[in-house]
Amino acid sequence: MHEKRSEIAQLGEFGLINKIKQKVSLQNSSSLLGIGDDAAVIDAGDDCVLLSTDMLLEGIHFDLSYMPLQHLGYKAVAVNLSDIAAMNGKPEQITIGLGLSNRFSVEAVELLYEGIRAACENYNVDLVGGDTTASASGLVISVSVIGRAKKEKIAYRTGAKVNEIICVTGDLGGAYMGLQVLNREKQVFLSDPSAQPDLEDHEYVVGRQLKPEARMDIIHELADLNIVPTSMIDVSDGLASEILHLSKASNVGVKLFEDKIPIDNNTFDTALEFKLDPIVIAMNGGEDYELLFTINQTDFEKVKNHPDIHFIGHTHDNANQNVLISKAGTVVPIQAQGWKHF
Repeated sequence: MHEKRSEIAQLGEFGLINKIKQKVSLQNSSSLLGIGDDAAVIDAGDDCVLLSTDMLLEGIHFDLSYMPLQHLGYKAVAVNLSDIAAMNGKPEQITIGLGLSNRFSVEAVELLYEGIRAACENYNVDLVGGDTTASASGLVISVSVIGRAKKEKIAYRTGAKVNEIICVTGDLGGAYMGLQVLNREKQVFLSDPSAQPDLEDHEYVVGRQLKPEARMDIIHELADLNIVPTSMIDVSDGLASEILHLSKASNVGVKLFEDKIPIDNNTFDTALEFKLDPIVIAMNGGEDYELLFTINQTDFEKVKNHPDIHFIGHTHDNANQNVLISKAGTVVPIQAQGWKHF
């Protein structure tokens, strides 16, 4: 009698996480929040410690044929710090786990750590340890980050209320289009190794892919303005996927407006060049690492003139109705088609 085999792809990443979460119980009173947000929350007296881990695997998350090792080191740190930003916290320490196959030289590892150190300096974070091991194939990078926040300042995914304003930082879709450009140039190179990469008109989107930044600048500015977002998440898997996480966790519906979603001109033009719809890319692209959050209407006056915070919609009381209002006024249900890991 064969046991039934379930495919991970059928559950998807979030289904798998939920399955694991259901069977995990927290035994320590200091564990305030476990699985299910951007970071775990641990009681540390007056403050809370925030803890998050991310893995990047060669061939899944990055391609070394166009990802310089310094950029990879920087990105590995930045995307992890973004999870602490998404809790409205401040990152302080990281540890790095490395799996290396024998095709990596000491010099290659030094290049990788050059990028890691640059990110640590930029974000004022200390590298305090880690582990290095052999890998059977390719490069594996695991980053754990420890951050800190006051209990009352933490922004969970669960805190959005009805009739709040939905905000997003920066612009969306750029990283995905950068990936399309890099993949296209790789194919050109594979068919003609003497061809020079043509990235001239695509510096912005390529930069969004190769060197993303955690939006700690926004976290500091919100603190200066005395605003605590009611809920927050970082946009790693695409706006549609993330807004549905907030909707589900907070049990509110969301209404977004297509004409309010920020798309850079270079992203827009590159999408058209690839015969893709810019708004579909902005909704589903992923890897932008911008912050998506909700604020109380009373805080709107404080941020209404901020050049890099965009007001893209509002929450409402029907948690099953998550819609995008198109420029033509049609109501489109929001569906997550973003990055799928399995």
